[in-house]
Amino acid sequence: VCQIYAQPALLRSSYLLHCTKQMIGSRTGQSLEPTQKQNGDLVLGGLFEVHFFTLFPELSFTSEPFTIFGFKQAETMAFAIDEINKRPDLLPNITLGYQLYDNCLRLGVSFRAAMSLASGSEEKFLLDENCSGSSPVLGIVGDPGSTHAIAISSILGLFKVPMVSYYATCSCLSNRRKYPSFFRTIPSDTFQVEAMIQILRQFGWTWVGLVVSSDDYGLFAARTFLSDLTQSGGCMAYSHVLPKDNNPTELKRIVENIKQSSARVLVVISSEAYLLPLVDEVVVQNVRGLQWIASEAWTSSSVFFTPRLMPYLGGTLGIAIRRGEIPGLRDHLLNIRPDNKPHNNMVRQFWETMFECEFKPPSVLVEVGKNVCTGQEDLRAVESGFADVSDLRPEYNVYKAVYALAHALHDLLQCVPGRGPFSGHSCASIKKLEPWQVGGIFTHKVNFTTGFGDRVSFDENGDALPIYDIMNWVRLQDGSMQVKNVGVVDKSAPTGQQLVLDEDRIFWNFESKKHLNVVCSESCPPGTRVARKKGEPVCCFDCIPCAEGEFSNTTDSTDCYKCPEDFWSSLERDHCIPKGIEFLSYNEPLGISLTTASMLGTVFCAVVFGIFAHYRNTPVVKANNSELSFLLLLSLKLCFLCSLLFIGRPRLWTCQLRHAAFGISFVLCVSCILVKTMVVLAVFRASKPGGETSLKWFGSGQQRGTVLVLTSLQAAICVAWLVSASPTPHKNTNYQNDKIVYECVVGSVAGFGALLGYIGLLASLSFLLAFLARNLPDNFNEAKLITFSMLIFCAVWVAFVPAYVSSPGKYADVVEIFAILASSFGLLVALFGPKCYIILLRPERNTKKALMGHSGSLPSSKFKTDLHIF
Repeated sequence: VCQIYAQPALLRSSYLLHCTKQMIGSRTGQSLEPTQKQNGDLVLGGLFEVHFFTLFPELSFTSEPFTIFGFKQAETMAFAIDEINKRPDLLPNITLGYQLYDNCLRLGVSFRAAMSLASGSEEKFLLDENCSGSSPVLGIVGDPGSTHAIAISSILGLFKVPMVSYYATCSCLSNRRKYPSFFRTIPSDTFQVEAMIQILRQFGWTWVGLVVSSDDYGLFAARTFLSDLTQSGGCMAYSHVLPKDNNPTELKRIVENIKQSSARVLVVISSEAYLLPLVDEVVVQNVRGLQWIASEAWTSSSVFFTPRLMPYLGGTLGIAIRRGEIPGLRDHLLNIRPDNKPHNNMVRQFWETMFECEFKPPSVLVEVGKNVCTGQEDLRAVESGFADVSDLRPEYNVYKAVYALAHALHDLLQCVPGRGPFSGHSCASIKKLEPWQVGGIFTHKVNFTTGFGDRVSFDENGDALPIYDIMNWVRLQDGSMQVKNVGVVDKSAPTGQQLVLDEDRIFWNFESKKHLNVVCSESCPPGTRVARKKGEPVCCFDCIPCAEGEFSNTTDSTDCYKCPEDFWSSLERDHCIPKGIEFLSYNEPLGISLTTASMLGTVFCAVVFGIFAHYRNTPVVKANNSELSFLLLLSLKLCFLCSLLFIGRPRLWTCQLRHAAFGISFVLCVSCILVKTMVVLAVFRASKPGGETSLKWFGSGQQRGTVLVLTSLQAAICVAWLVSASPTPHKNTNYQNDKIVYECVVGSVAGFGALLGYIGLLASLSFLLAFLARNLPDNFNEAKLITFSMLIFCAVWVAFVPAYVSSPGKYADVVEIFAILASSFGLLVALFGPKCYIILLRPERNTKKALMGHSGSLPSSKFKTDLHIF
């Protein structure tokens, strides 16, 4: 680097800074000269964009449009220095000078201009043997371009020459290790992007497109924007980089992609030079209905304020540099005249641009049809934005940058010896003032308030306080456009108050902002979950309804959650409701019907019992062993009543009692029938020769004992079952997920099987014995009735087993109750129906003679004995 500074030939390149033919001069052997300068005790440098290159071959300059606003910014710096020189309280007795360069919007020109400022452009300027010496300028205002500022600051930083940019916003320039002497009076792109994200969040716009310029300004901002957008929950529909060469094919492709995309919000971070060709293509393809979000580089650019572009760009919301006021600037601008600065070619070009004339001999101009500039034209008579100071933004930043350098110089020169900031508490001297001394106190010394009331200071990264205005492009009735301030973003404000936006003042270029397609996918309502689309941005998703038994109660939920055990999801799947409870209830029609049947059976048993008790001395009752008949009726009544234990919500005691009562009641019933059958067989065997001894085993005591023993065995089975694995109530959700079926689990299948098996064994034995006795004399024989009743009983319970196993929930209880009632009614009707018929309707048959009928083979004495037994 020292070698570069030590070679004047390299620094005095043939690249002339003036961008017009009048400014070119000789292309080689000359150093870069400032376009505007003023001598002083201390000198500041300035880099501004006054011309635009459209062609820049190696050593030639052609087609260079003059920009009035770049010239206005340069004049603002000149005005600020003149104002400082007139102030007695700032740098008293010291005159500031300046050297202003036009960078022509080219990095090479800007870099050479900066090197000329840092190393000097005079032939007599040389560095000593140690590559040391004072820089001609103590600080540089500019460069406005981020790419330029990066290249220049990387070199100036080596020599700690402070550079205060008024327009370079790249966040990369906040890196103090790479750019230790770079400062700026415009906020970093990091804060600009944050401001854009806050606007998007304010309106709920999460589906956006991004277009950036192909320079450091756009590319670095794009990285920050994508990161911040993702963190805020938004996504990028597309992103494009504008071509440097304005390639029509590439521009057409970009606009077609914008047109086809569903995203209607377009964020553009670019300078106007890159953006103009894109906007022209938007007009050609007639792409309307976009909500443009503009970066500060083109928010206030008047080049777009035309009736032709208004239908496309109207309603744009943009981030703008903080507006300020500079008293006296308008008078300064209006007093500019070529005769006041005869050697300033920049003023001459400005004059020619403003009044569309040229400073050439009249004869030459007559040939080309142009006017002659006299230098006496009146700037007040021209309608332009040059003298408009109502919306000073980049100019205000230039003004603050000049004052920041002036305050730094003032603090250095006001230093008290022995209290200085340098080695040994020394102070700087105006005769040996170094640029590194100026830059060294910027972050902790420069802190002042402008006449407009804005505080100027720099953080540890050299960045200014982040504050932006939010602008809106309003279409007026005459078709023209006006930029209005509709809000502010102040990073220093408390959280939640950083964005202040007056939405009622915003002009929308469509019927309503709500008509914008601001999201890739609509939010998933409660009751659904987000399912990401493969290969698509995170904002593009499907809404999948929650499965049964699951719910989501928030918008855009990523998961559905299972309901608690006793709850089920609602129809909308947005909350859980208690599951339906199902059991055989006394209140439902089925429960009422079964209860009624059970009570009717109980009443019938009581009625039959009453009939038999009333006619207990009649032959029919006596002939059928009245004691066993009464016990049988009692057991049937218990069978009917035990069915009621299967109705109602299962509880522990009902579950334990229902099967035990059922088993014991039916064993008691079948035991009575079995004993009656055995007695019938014994009586008829006793009626044959040699069979008298068989009756001694079937006296009343033996009959009662047999019934008791058989019933006790079932009771023992029930006790063992209840002790080992008792039936318990259970909440079953396997049948229906949205219902809780209350049921009794048997606990031990073996115990339940033993209970049913024992009943089946006794029933089968009774059926077999009754079947064998079916051919005994009719009038005396009850075996046929027992055979028929046991046939019904066995058929019912054989059918019960598969029906019970295959019936879900409460219907298993219904099957069991039905089996109990069917078998009980079968026994009651089959055994007692014929007898009641004879007793009540055919009393003439209720006599000994009628009962003896065809049983003449039986001796009367024997019959009496048998009758007593029965």
